Amino acid sequence: MHPTPSPAVPPVRSVVLDADGIPLSGLLALPADPVPRATVVALHGAGMSAGYFDSRVRPGFSLLELGASLGFAVLALDRPGYGASAAALPRGLDLAGQTAALLTALDGYAREHELGAGLFLVAHSNGGRLALSAAAAGARGPLAPIGVDLCGVGRHFAVEPGQLPGADFPGQWRRHWGALRFYPPEAFRACAGLVCPVPVEEARETPLWPGMYPGVVAGVRAPVRFTFAEQELWWRRDGAAVEELLTPLRGASTELVIQPHAGHNVSLGWAARSYHLRAMAFLEERLLAPVPAAGRVPATTDAEL
Repeated sequence: MHPTPSPAVPPVRSVVLDADGIPLSGLLALPADPVPRATVVALHGAGMSAGYFDSRVRPGFSLLELGASLGFAVLALDRPGYGASAAALPRGLDLAGQTAALLTALDGYAREHELGAGLFLVAHSNGGRLALSAAAAGARGPLAPIGVDLCGVGRHFAVEPGQLPGADFPGQWRRHWGALRFYPPEAFRACAGLVCPVPVEEARETPLWPGMYPGVVAGVRAPVRFTFAEQELWWRRDGAAVEELLTPLRGASTELVIQPHAGHNVSLGWAARSYHLRAMAFLEERLLAPVPAAGRVPATTDAEL
């Protein structure tokens, strides 16, 4: 008997999108079929880059490869102020500016590429702020997402404002990771190539997020799924914090889950494939029910674990 050949790994290539003169760099993986089932847009957190979603320290860690193997296009972008746009935006952009740049770039991408059933946003940490803002801003237009999957972002911080990552302060290292057993040893070496300075405008706005949150999410209509790592050390997830996280999303159905065996940087750890599969399952559900009624899935809180 001959061994069954393993399926081809979808190629991942570098791309640069135009956001009205601002170059947004990133990574793109396309499925074998010319028309993807849907298009996943992945947005990294503070001080990271698009490669966060394409870890190669172990087979199966990459969201780009997984998504493309399931028939989706996956576009991981360096947010405005990172990657190719850093020189043009030395101070970065505030959330409103990032939102405008992202939607402009995605509009250009949509003119040249098939989107399939539509856009599905996946975001980590500070990238979740941009995903929610973009979901609200594009809710009534052709770029309205069919779903938003967020990991490592909440509403209320578990630290004081002065402890948050900033342009001159990377944040408390251990809070980014949690227990070291959650990651292969190579993850920490590989991470050195992903880390970038946090733009000044982004860092300035970060402490304001708890107050900004209700206004940002008020226009979100797509279903939203929040994931917190078992050892999420940046965000509160007690009952009161969860209530204040989900209540403002009155126009969207919401879900909150805990990812076991993981710290804040879930996509760089052993739980990467598990989390990415759950995110893709959430997308599969959106394809089955593209226009769900607003409502709320009961949240999982610390008391229920």
